[in-house]
Amino acid sequence: MTLAETLGPARPGGAGTATVAVIGTGAIGRDLVAKIHRSPVLECGLVAGRNPDSAGLRYAAELGYPTTADGIDGLLAAPRPFDVVFDATNAMSHAEHWRLLEPLGTLLVDLTPSKVGRMVVPTVTGTRPQAGRNVNLISCGGQASIPVAHALAERFAIEYLEVVSTVASESAGRATRLNLDEYVATTQAALTAFSGVRDTKAILNISPAVPPANFRTAVHAVAPGCTLEAVRAVVDEAAERVRAHQPGYRVTACTVTGDRIVVALEVTAHSDVLPRYAGNLDIIDSAAILVAEQYTAGLGASATVPAVGSEAGR
Repeated sequence: MTLAETLGPARPGGAGTATVAVIGTGAIGRDLVAKIHRSPVLECGLVAGRNPDSAGLRYAAELGYPTTADGIDGLLAAPRPFDVVFDATNAMSHAEHWRLLEPLGTLLVDLTPSKVGRMVVPTVTGTRPQAGRNVNLISCGGQASIPVAHALAERFAIEYLEVVSTVASESAGRATRLNLDEYVATTQAALTAFSGVRDTKAILNISPAVPPANFRTAVHAVAPGCTLEAVRAVVDEAAERVRAHQPGYRVTACTVTGDRIVVALEVTAHSDVLPRYAGNLDIIDSAAILVAEQYTAGLGASATVPAVGSEAGR
């Protein structure tokens, strides 16, 4: 029996809903399925992986969703294209997934640091009509740091930006470890694109600490003439906007010493399947769900795709 026969005839989504699929059944994919399950507007039509015994496929099946161990081929065999596909695999695979899905008119939400699509940070980019249907969510460090870095660059004359993220070893899966170079390069490129600062650096640390430490990101900036009061006001406003879709996001410290700014951020996961320390996975998944739900709100009218302004992210 083919996958199309297993899934049955195409079932049209309800008004204001979108049928979605997830490629990738690691921790990110599993959490995406959990978030889709709770979404009032996203309907999970398929979860695709490569390992038939993966925890992600078992979890999706327990929730009653169709699964396939044929990866992208299984997704392409579905009876009709999905409105949205979440790619939770790796940067090397993403380009091929986009080549295959682009002709189908699907919105592809990329959770890998491939830098193939248009870079998106929801609280910074917002939504507007856009022809491109490949949305790149940069990295967990990018999602945590760029709202603050962008806000600081809008208010102060930033000469240098550095972002240091630390993730627990337990929350850094195989794809993350395969994509370390892409993670650093894509995060650094996004910092420059969204801040306008040419001199930037991105660093990722994987901590073996036991018990696992919460996901942390530190934003370092050089900005002559700023004050702690002004910096803190900007940072708190940016953080409050992020908390609208990621309640575990908080500022743990903010200091100004001479022309040097340091903002310490921590993200704890609010998830049905992730431990609290896996805020790195939760923040990028929460952004992905927000992008899909905003896109869904425009289906049947004038669909909108979150994208960066001007030339950033192209």
